Amino acid sequence: MQFLVDTNYKFVTKNRRRIGFAFSIILIIIGIVFYFLNGGLNLGIDFKGGATFQYKFEQKVDVNKLRDNLKEVGFDRAIIQKFGSDKEVLIKVEQGKDSTELKNYLEKQYAGIELRREEKVGPSIGKDLKRNSFWAVIIALGGILIYVSWRFEFKYSVGAILALVHDVLITLGAFAIFQFEFDRTVLAAILMVIGYSLNDTIVVFDRIREYMRVERPRSDKHYEETVNKAINSSLSRTIITSVTTLLVIVVLYIAGGQILHNFSFALLVGILVGTYSSIFISSPVLIEAHLKVSND
Repeated sequence: MQFLVDTNYKFVTKNRRRIGFAFSIILIIIGIVFYFLNGGLNLGIDFKGGATFQYKFEQKVDVNKLRDNLKEVGFDRAIIQKFGSDKEVLIKVEQGKDSTELKNYLEKQYAGIELRREEKVGPSIGKDLKRNSFWAVIIALGGILIYVSWRFEFKYSVGAILALVHDVLITLGAFAIFQFEFDRTVLAAILMVIGYSLNDTIVVFDRIREYMRVERPRSDKHYEETVNKAINSSLSRTIITSVTTLLVIVVLYIAGGQILHNFSFALLVGILVGTYSSIFISSPVLIEAHLKVSND
């Protein structure tokens, strides 16, 4: 399906490349500033250690009232989320809090309460998970670098990797700004964003390579025009894929409940910046890499 035919939007002119780079750098800097102002990301129990309890109550739970009750007994930083029905909640408490005290209080305060699940994460496990998560992202980016270099050329891989790093940094920056909890589900969402963004970039790069074989640009200006023509030819596909994906994610964000809130938020930000970067970051970086090689 192609609803944009014979478009010729000037996406990668020299001035627009500079504007795109400047805009992205500003967003990344804002994220870094908020990261330090807020003392880093709001890491979940998965990464800093603690305990998670799933309780089922006999009657509908008033989460706000339950939160106030727990604050009165010293669990002021407890995270309470509805889980499944109005009668079930997840309660997360940070490392260092006596989970036995929490259980005793709830069982005394609420008759007929049922503990359905209990999970504990020690601080050492949290540190291991942080380290393994970091290396998972690095290995993924390294594998992508090798794959794109093999399938295309090295200059293509530079554009792809910078676009992916750009997407990850801006998504993390959004979590630093809003201080949403960063847990395993968010990490999974970021890895999904990397895959989505790479796929979007590869589609554009495939079209660029096809046009390069036909056009065989002999000047830097012609090379820029060829890249621009390739982006325009794949624009319908990019927009349709992004819009349909975003529709699902928006519904998930609105109706998915508190459990999926952070996961869907990471996907929402990641898909938006991933679509942007496939046009305004990866392709312009490809042009800059080509200009550097041709002028050396």
